[in-house]
Amino acid sequence: MNDPRRSIPSVELLLETGEFEALLLAHPRSLVVSQLRDEMARVRRDVADGALAPEDVESVAPYADAVRRRLAAVLTPSLRPVINGTGVVLHTNLGRAPLAASAVEAMAGAQGYTNLEYDVDTGTRGSRYDHCSELLCELTGAEDALVVNNGAGALVLALSTEARGRHALVSRGELVEIGGGFRIPEVMESSGAFLFEVGSTNRTRIEDYREAMAQGDVALILKVHRSNFRITGFTEEPDLLDLAQLGKEHGVGVVHDLGSGLMVDAAQLGLPEEPRPTDSLAAGVDVVAFSGDKLLGGPQAGILVGKKDRIARMRRNPLCRALRVDKTTLLALEATLRLYREPARALREIPTLAMLSADQETLRNRADTLAAELFTKGVVVDVAELSSVVGGGTFPEVELPSFGLRVQPVGGAEELARAARSALPPLIGRVDDETLLIDLRTVLDWQDTEVVRIVTECVAP
Repeated sequence: MNDPRRSIPSVELLLETGEFEALLLAHPRSLVVSQLRDEMARVRRDVADGALAPEDVESVAPYADAVRRRLAAVLTPSLRPVINGTGVVLHTNLGRAPLAASAVEAMAGAQGYTNLEYDVDTGTRGSRYDHCSELLCELTGAEDALVVNNGAGALVLALSTEARGRHALVSRGELVEIGGGFRIPEVMESSGAFLFEVGSTNRTRIEDYREAMAQGDVALILKVHRSNFRITGFTEEPDLLDLAQLGKEHGVGVVHDLGSGLMVDAAQLGLPEEPRPTDSLAAGVDVVAFSGDKLLGGPQAGILVGKKDRIARMRRNPLCRALRVDKTTLLALEATLRLYREPARALREIPTLAMLSADQETLRNRADTLAAELFTKGVVVDVAELSSVVGGGTFPEVELPSFGLRVQPVGGAEELARAARSALPPLIGRVDDETLLIDLRTVLDWQDTEVVRIVTECVAP
């Protein structure tokens, strides 16, 4: 009895056909051959299982089409741009803060060599930690500054330097989970500092810190800004001024973990009051830690600003090398920080700030324009009043009135959402009431034409 798999053409025969000649011109031969072999292995299994008849596997075209699809999947980058239509401005899963155009342009400097650790004036070795420090000091009023690879890293470095093997005081109401399942007690443990809890969940007084000072070997007071939740009702917490004064009295450092890194007045964004690094330093705090990729609107980074002697010790800590920041991050961060020299320009050119401060009329006009264009292409769509959120563990109770599109699917809403995610670039929306919602607050202006194209292809191909 003849084996039906004998009907399958050989690799050599397929590669000599016109269909595969085009593929070989466009892609490395080794890659085409490996994908073809994988496809032929699949075909052999289907023939053996009876899913394909011998006469179904003789034509060249299906092999070429399958290899073309396989190549497209293999060559699509794992990390790639997406369009955020969710309405979550600082969407952690989507990379948090999108970068300003000037930051992206600055990163192109990494194409060649840079003076990352070279002093061009003296011709001797320099330090990567010098590049953003003066700018950060200028903007915050700090004596010195240090940039590491992320916010949690900045906190670990501060704790390790100031309180390794000793106690750090933290209010029980500030033992937060900062994302990814990591909690402040675990972060402290990894730094080598010992957690000393004071007060209660809802009420902590300055006397609680003062009493703890007399009970143990205390090296640090840690104040953690509760940015991702709120405690309301019967609450109390000491003022930063009081904590700073207590630290001075006992010769103990005070570190304020701010998290978000807001550098402009929150009122300019239409948001409730939020502490800024300048406020904490003005209150007498020794070191402030915050992230670069949240409300600052820059790349992922952990930023430490404060007293010169304490920042210097952190810079000398061997852990600092493990947490050191790379040249592309420094290029993007410096370009972002430069925008803050002109607050009006920062609000206009830093995407995170522009999204948060976007006015209702502008969002409504964009939604009207896109809906009208989609309607002419056969898409059933309505302008929808929506609510955006800040995200990134900040302003947990704030909802931002917004406008967007409510797209009616031909089939199911989940099927439409899946098709939009499969587009190039992927469009990420949210499903509600059997429709696909696209919040325009988080869609960059220049992506509007792409939204129209993707929705049209998915709904009315």
